[in-house]
Amino acid sequence: MSTITLEHEVPGESTRTMASELHLDPNLTPQDYLVLRNLTQSTTLEKTANGGQKSQSNGYSNGNANGHTKAPVQRQMNGYANGNGQLNRIRAEKENGPEQNSDEFTIETLQSLSNPSSENFEPTVTVTWDVRYIKAEYPVFYQNFLQPYIKWARSVVRVDTDVVMLTHLLLYLTTSIPSAWMLYYHFTWVHGVLHWLMQSWYVGTYTLMMHQHIHMRGILAKKYFWIDYAFPYITDPLMGHTWNSYFFHHVKHHHVEGNGPDDLSSTLRYQRDSVPDFLHYVGRFFFFVWLDLPIYFFRKGKNGMACKVIFFELGNYATLFFLFRYINTRATVFVFLLPLLVIRIGLMVGNWGQHALVDDIDPNSDFRSSITLVDVASNRFCYNDGYHTSHHLNPLRHWREHPVSFIKQKKTYAKEQALVFTNIDYVMMTIKILQKDYAYLAKCMVPIGDQGSMSLEERAAMLRRKTRRFSEQEIAAKFGKRAQQ
Repeated sequence: MSTITLEHEVPGESTRTMASELHLDPNLTPQDYLVLRNLTQSTTLEKTANGGQKSQSNGYSNGNANGHTKAPVQRQMNGYANGNGQLNRIRAEKENGPEQNSDEFTIETLQSLSNPSSENFEPTVTVTWDVRYIKAEYPVFYQNFLQPYIKWARSVVRVDTDVVMLTHLLLYLTTSIPSAWMLYYHFTWVHGVLHWLMQSWYVGTYTLMMHQHIHMRGILAKKYFWIDYAFPYITDPLMGHTWNSYFFHHVKHHHVEGNGPDDLSSTLRYQRDSVPDFLHYVGRFFFFVWLDLPIYFFRKGKNGMACKVIFFELGNYATLFFLFRYINTRATVFVFLLPLLVIRIGLMVGNWGQHALVDDIDPNSDFRSSITLVDVASNRFCYNDGYHTSHHLNPLRHWREHPVSFIKQKKTYAKEQALVFTNIDYVMMTIKILQKDYAYLAKCMVPIGDQGSMSLEERAAMLRRKTRRFSEQEIAAKFGKRAQQ
């Protein structure tokens, strides 16, 4: 892992500097690499402690790949290989030129990676390895297996970039479903524990795949609509989701309210660095969402939607009770009940991290009530879930479009004092906020706009202010009619 030392002079205090370290994870996606490289250039973060020499933000020359991703980003982004593996000459010349970090170049490059008509087009096939790495390191495998698979898969998925979603559907079809069936046929404790661990490993990526599914109303080509419609009724409970609850709570409720006063998952009324408040937040969702959500829809005059929530939620619980009581108690615990426990807690831990830092001046702003993470866990393994502000600005935006949208709106993000972090995911955001470790969070910030002139201590103090509980009087004043509904 490489490190950039970032220094900023504080205006008016020529002898005072703020120094922090930005650790560049070699497992970043190519898109995240481009975004971070652009940000370090545009916020003048390439001034390093070594006398202004060119920093490693232009590549990860000292980074060694580790974990699941086998190639450092520099090697992946070293160029845009054509069919014979040689660099595209024109793009290579541009990348070596002074405009390599410009907004125009970054936007053009990001768009080309998702444009099927571009020679730089690269679909996502797995969350672990990028196609360019497989092509370079295993050319025989790429030519004889992966390339034909990509060609077929692109005809199956709805968006050409989303081959990875078919890959994961096949993974669940060949592992999760047979394993669950075998547990009901012949239960063993070892198999039960291993199955639960496997599902716990899958659930983050699966949930964010379903996040795309519920917003797009499917992930497969229209001719496979019946598969798109049917598979969640099988796979959702295996991952801990109750039938259609994610759709109704997230799309029809959370994105309508946007962490406002009527949002059942709103963080406004909580002191967001308080452990007791956090436990109350998680407990309410865990035990009462089955009741709170239909009541919300009844209160909003959406009676049909409320009845659907009741039908699917209670129907799911009844099915689980039947399996537990009359079919196989132990298998039901490991196949359905433990995943339900994990996902209910995980969803609220994640949402707390996404909406814990709320601006006290304008909490109604999507720029100021959510955050952006440029990190491996959120974006490589979870379909760019780190671009949460971008998602709230346009819930229908495709996951591969978030990085380019972020760069296009970068000046607005800076003007609105939006928060950007790197090398941290939502779970760790929640943990560090509950620990009140604002110094750690300040070091993870990628300062944009006026934030670049702030010291680490000033950043930490700013972040602490953003976790303060809002009083009912403040909510009424800030949200107006929305607080009265």
